Amino acid sequence: MSAACGVITLTTDFGHQGPFVGVMKGAVLARFPAARLIDLTHEILVHWPAEAGFWLARAYRYFPEGTVHVAVVDPGVGTARKIIAVEVGGHLFLAPDNGLLAPIVARDARARIRRLSPALLARLQIQRVSATFHGRDIFAPVAAELAAGRLEFDALGEPLTSLVPAWVEEPTVESRSVSGVIMTQDHFGNLITNIDGSLIERFRLPLVHAGNRAFPLHKTYGEVRPGEYLALVNSFGTIEIARAEGSAAEELGLSRGAPVVVRDRTDQP
Repeated sequence: MSAACGVITLTTDFGHQGPFVGVMKGAVLARFPAARLIDLTHEILVHWPAEAGFWLARAYRYFPEGTVHVAVVDPGVGTARKIIAVEVGGHLFLAPDNGLLAPIVARDARARIRRLSPALLARLQIQRVSATFHGRDIFAPVAAELAAGRLEFDALGEPLTSLVPAWVEEPTVESRSVSGVIMTQDHFGNLITNIDGSLIERFRLPLVHAGNRAFPLHKTYGEVRPGEYLALVNSFGTIEIARAEGSAAEELGLSRGAPVVVRDRTDQP
């Protein structure tokens, strides 16, 4: 495990209405004033851990080893659901055990998992815990201790060998096709899928099918005229469907969970 570097990323579905993000940051800084807090995103679809796990799995490598990644998309907050920590490649992750961290664990056989124990919370003097705001009362102080280097991963609690599976399955790879789903849309209305570009490299002329339409694969948005649709491999290495200088999401009416299939144009059924 890499030494703590003082960086903490935050991923939530809190949005920016109300004080929740700010108070969570305050709870970190109260324990570790030197923490460097990075907002990965607070615009995850409410109550959908799958999107948080999707982004974390593709974003964490852009941070230094020793970073603590906190993800709170927690429809089961206050129930008996577990809080877990995962260590992968020198990075630490804290999240509810609701499938959010499953994609990260599935992508790295070296991943280690531990369950936060009541004894740990008592040792850290975490006593007054709200039933509805574990981000402030549990995740923030534990993350602060980890980022400060005062708490080791192995001291968090008992090791686990499994966790709640992801809400969205990994893409299905077959001889003539790769099938996945739309995971999210960005600020520009681009529809981002969970199909990695590496999965379709074998296709000579990939064609992306979604919503009873087909979209040719291009390298850049500028290869088509304004208003035209296209597919491309985005900066995070996944297939997305876009509309040049427009919103594919708004015009196509497709949303999270919609099926997407990629085939070779020369090998259509």
